[in-house]
Amino acid sequence: MRQSWWKLLSVVLVVYAIVVGMLVPLKPNLISVSPRTGELGQRVTVEVVGYNTNFLGDKAAPAAGAMQAWLRAGEGLSLAASEVKVIDDRRASLTFDLPGFLPDPEAEKQTLSIIVNNETDGAFVDPVGFSVRQKNPAASKALAEAPWRATAIQKGQLSATPHMTFPFRGHLAETIRNTYFHVSLWFAMMFVFIAGCVYAVKYLRRSGKASDELPGVVSLRDKADYWSVAFTSVGMLYGILGLVTGAMWAKYTWGSYWSWDIKQFTTLIALLIYAGYFVLRASFPDPEQRARLGAAYNIFAFVCLIPLIYILPRLSGNSLHPGAAGNPAFGGEDMDNTMRTVFYPIIIGWTLFGFWMAAVSYRIRVLREGVE
Repeated sequence: MRQSWWKLLSVVLVVYAIVVGMLVPLKPNLISVSPRTGELGQRVTVEVVGYNTNFLGDKAAPAAGAMQAWLRAGEGLSLAASEVKVIDDRRASLTFDLPGFLPDPEAEKQTLSIIVNNETDGAFVDPVGFSVRQKNPAASKALAEAPWRATAIQKGQLSATPHMTFPFRGHLAETIRNTYFHVSLWFAMMFVFIAGCVYAVKYLRRSGKASDELPGVVSLRDKADYWSVAFTSVGMLYGILGLVTGAMWAKYTWGSYWSWDIKQFTTLIALLIYAGYFVLRASFPDPEQRARLGAAYNIFAFVCLIPLIYILPRLSGNSLHPGAAGNPAFGGEDMDNTMRTVFYPIIIGWTLFGFWMAAVSYRIRVLREGVE
């Protein structure tokens, strides 16, 4: 049992991540705003539709659920809604008396964030909520900012979300949960492929050395070969699962399973290169030659993997994936702390589970070769 604790841990982490990742709700937000444009100096009523919202608030304490809304133009600059009419938990109308000027006298147009707050949902933001165009700028910045500062959001006025939620990321919506499977499988695949490459190097370092192993006992050199094949097999499995989950995600966010995005294309090439590893091994009946050439090819495949998956997509400015054109794949806008409580554990879980599968594959291969 002491030697198997990490196997149990892998199962616990994966099950925990699946349960929490699928059951924790998304943070409330707006999925529809109409209209999204208005004229300065006019009164405008905006109809909004929420997602996972409770605009009516706590029915046991209606006063606690009073809904507020603002148009935010910048730090310390926001316009409070003059009237908020709640239709139901998901629908509301927000009325704003737009000032005659934008807070920036030089701006011709500005996109204002819509901030909604109540104690039941907490505060949430639609970053591209409403746009206004300025025809005649104010004579001074102080004059332009005055109405925006008069109703600005005060410290402590916004409520925190009362329970754990995952972030709402626009068109991703509920598919953001696939981060715990698609992305984590790629990370685990990399760790498993690294292990396979390490054992390939170990095999080549031991090649040509005289073996003093007893007959019927697997040699250290053969152990390295068996482990290399086992880890590479699991890595290939994770890669295929990552490709499949990515295609499913693409269908719901990009409109098609396969769009020949640069990262889709380079990942497919990388997996085809690794598929060549198994074809190569199957082509040589001699165990010594098969193991030696397979180890060399395994190292070559891993060297190709890094630029294909991590470098080339970042150099491309046309990728739909996060991280293109040198942008970091995960930042504060992509993953918050609540997602990290699931994302990091499932990476560890998939990695440990992959090592467990590799250990089983290794033992099967040893038995198949007729050794103990």
